[in-house]
Amino acid sequence: MKKLSALRLAMIRAGINVYIIPLADNHLQEYVPGHWNIVRWLAGFTGSAGILLITEDIAELWTDSRYLIQAEKELAGSGFSLVRSSLFRDKNSFVWLEELIPERSTVGFDGRIVSVNFYRRLRKSLEYKNINFVDNADLVEGIWTDRPGRPSAAIWNHPPEFSGADRSAKIARVRDLMKQRNISLHLLTSPDDIMWLLNLRGNDIKYNPVALSFAIIAPDQVCFFVDQSRLPPDIAAELKLSGVTVLPYGDFKKTLESLEKKLFILASPAGLSVAVCNSIPGSLYIIEGDSIPSLLKARKNSTEIRNIYETMIKDGLALTRFFIYLESNTGSTHITEMSLAARLEEMRSMEDGFLGPSFPAIVAFNEHAALPHYTPVADTDTRITGQGILLLDSGGHYLGGTTDITRTVCFGTPTAVQKRDFTLVLKGHIRLAGSKFPAGTKGYQLDTLAREALWHAGMDYGHGTGHGVGYCLNVHEGPCSISPAPGRTALEAGMVMSNEPALYREGEYGIRTENLMLCCEDEETAFGRFLRFETLSLCYIDKTLIDKTMLDDQEIAWLNGYHDRVYNKLSPWLNTDERKWLRKKTEKL
Repeated sequence: MKKLSALRLAMIRAGINVYIIPLADNHLQEYVPGHWNIVRWLAGFTGSAGILLITEDIAELWTDSRYLIQAEKELAGSGFSLVRSSLFRDKNSFVWLEELIPERSTVGFDGRIVSVNFYRRLRKSLEYKNINFVDNADLVEGIWTDRPGRPSAAIWNHPPEFSGADRSAKIARVRDLMKQRNISLHLLTSPDDIMWLLNLRGNDIKYNPVALSFAIIAPDQVCFFVDQSRLPPDIAAELKLSGVTVLPYGDFKKTLESLEKKLFILASPAGLSVAVCNSIPGSLYIIEGDSIPSLLKARKNSTEIRNIYETMIKDGLALTRFFIYLESNTGSTHITEMSLAARLEEMRSMEDGFLGPSFPAIVAFNEHAALPHYTPVADTDTRITGQGILLLDSGGHYLGGTTDITRTVCFGTPTAVQKRDFTLVLKGHIRLAGSKFPAGTKGYQLDTLAREALWHAGMDYGHGTGHGVGYCLNVHEGPCSISPAPGRTALEAGMVMSNEPALYREGEYGIRTENLMLCCEDEETAFGRFLRFETLSLCYIDKTLIDKTMLDDQEIAWLNGYHDRVYNKLSPWLNTDERKWLRKKTEKL
């Protein structure tokens, strides 16, 4: 409450009636470093999506359906209340803001952490209210006295045997596409785009192997804005040979402001902050669109795909040994949600090329599993014992790829309702995994496949079905997704997507089955090109939770075929006892 009171005092001094704080940093990333996580500092909310609105007498958090139950607990005592909403239904955040912001108000925000897209939508929704906007209002700087410093971890090369293309070739490819579109300059604000382009990685964001940086691609050079002290001399020399000029991170805005020629510059409004946009001289013509590297990196090349196959075997072996450990230690006093999260990371760390987890592991028992993004902490850690449902969602970064997988397992005898719920989710998973679709199809056009069985039973889940996955980069990668939200970008061969339908019963349990899939060419007919998905992840699905009578012959054949593949790919690397265990888990249904 003291923090909120101090912020309100700062608002009065600045002449601001309404202050908006999105959960974002100055690169508008999903995972926010501590220095920029104002939402967590001010309200105590630890989710990855949210907006705070503060007025003289209102303090509210808007978040999506993944975090509603979690947020209610975390906001206690902060002075903030929760707006119960849904990611795809009911009113959206702009309607919420429109309802709460009075006419003729002065609305302030820090333009470094607000996207151009968000600002435009906000202005449009409030245009009839005669609002005065202050887009450079950093009211936190003088209040947050123990604010963490900015990240400054070392930067390292991602070797060509893993990247499949050197940085010079990638830069040349981007320039070719720029030339085709008559673009003179390309502005990059997303660190994962820059890391992919330059074959670099860092450790500035926990779970995301990136270095905070900006870049500008020109016809004759690439300006790379980064803290130079973190670049080893050999990498700096390699970058120079590739035509990359390394400049101080803090010079980005000044360099933008110095551009005077009337040139066309490409920038993504979703990844462009208001502050950066305001720094672009009016003499430049801004062309809006997705960054070119974002689409190129989404389409994995043949080297990356080959490495991903190997990485899936490593991840599958770690998971197999984890589940053997879990089964043999069930009921032990030391088996808790937190201990299992640590064990998952330990098992993966035994595999060659493992770098770290790709996100905080979700290990959730019974009612905790009803929280889609629950992460166990000391105050909530639960012992795994007795009857129940355990949901495990985890992943890893390896030199040869990034993984993300969810399994739901049962302890004791499942109820008929639990088996029905699990099987309905599985039917949706199988339907999407086995789909075939024409080239040009977008993710939202396939989302119904994963939900149809649940819909017929009067059920649904509030989050997306699938997201793109990076390659030794962010586990959530654009520009494609599979969700009800319409997207502009079509699925293409080489993209890696997740497949994770789910069902959550608040206060009881949650069920989610997730694999990663590779989008592949299927065939070309008189009606055009067709694509399909190939499942990449290798881990058994708990058959004790399946009601076989609910599956048709094709669904049973898919599951048996998948389990055969899991066993055939993993068994050569297992010892005799491990192979026997896996053989039983993957027997035909």
